[in-house]
Parts: sequence; C-alpha cells; structure tokens
Amino acid sequence: MKDILPSIQNRFSAKSFLDKEIAGDILDRILEAGRLAPSAKNRQPWRFVVVRDLQQRQKIAHAAYNEPWLIQAPVHVAICSTNIDYKTPNGQLAYPIDLSFAASFMVLQAVHEGLACSINTTFDETEVRELLTVPYGMRIVLLLILGYSDDKPKERDRLPKGRIVSYEHW
Repeated sequence: MKDILPSIQNRFSAKSFLDKEIAGDILDRILEAGRLAPSAKNRQPWRFVVVRDLQQRQKIAHAAYNEPWLIQAPVHVAICSTNIDYKTPNGQLAYPIDLSFAASFMVLQAVHEGLACSINTTFDETEVRELLTVPYGMRIVLLLILGYSDDKPKERDRLPKGRIVSYEHW
C-alpha cells in the first residue's frame, strides 16, 4: 500500500489555478473519497453539489466576498449537511465534524490525483444556498475549490510534534 504521508505533506491551499479541466473519472474518485468518509453513527449527513459552469463559479466568487481566484478553479464542490441537529452523547453537534472528515478525504484524494485545492468557509451561505437551490434546513459548511495549481507550494509553519503530542497524560 502506498504511503499517504507525502500527499499530506504536499498539500497546500492553492490560490491560483491553471485553465485546465478536471477529468470526470478523477472528479468521481474525489467524490467517492468523500462518500466513504466516516461519520457519527454512520449517518452520512453530507451532500455534494458540484459546480463546473463558469457563470455559476462567478456567482459563487461574488458570494465569497469577491475572491477572484475562485473563478479560476474549474470545479467547486459545496459540501452540505442534511442533518444539522444530531449531537454526540457529550452534546457536540456532529455535522461539522462529519463534513470535515468528508472534506479531508476529498482533499487527500485530490492531492493524490495531482490536483490542488483550497477550502473556503467565508461566503454568504444564503446567497450560495439560493444559487445552488440547496433546501432550507441544510447547512452549506464549506466550498471545496479544486483545480490544477498555478501556485508554487510555500513552506508552511507547523508546530513541532513534541509541542502538540503527549502520551498517557497532558
């Protein structure tokens, strides 16, 4: 089995994309990775709205406070939750965690496929909901922006393992 750590190490948030389409089979594998993600009580609360149309992407960019780089990326995936009320036994809402798993799996598959991506959480949810006809009662948690990067990966600051990991106790 191939080591996944290089994909994790090579991942970065792209902000510039090449004018190159994503093949359907590649996009299908990315969506399949999200579909297979774990969720609380196996509720699988996610729904994915795939946007390829340029005019729709322009409208999404407007709803995301005019981020011009969003228009460049050939695919946007709105990651939505069908179940926004379920809480874990400790009272924590499950859908943000569940959808984060789905998005993370999709990001890893995208990087494995040679794509770059960016996660956008700063958008007018009402505007995107109306644009994509997402039913009320569902939340649009994030937009996964996919494409072939025109950016060069930058060195990312990460805390050292010794500072974030402890064993057996804090």
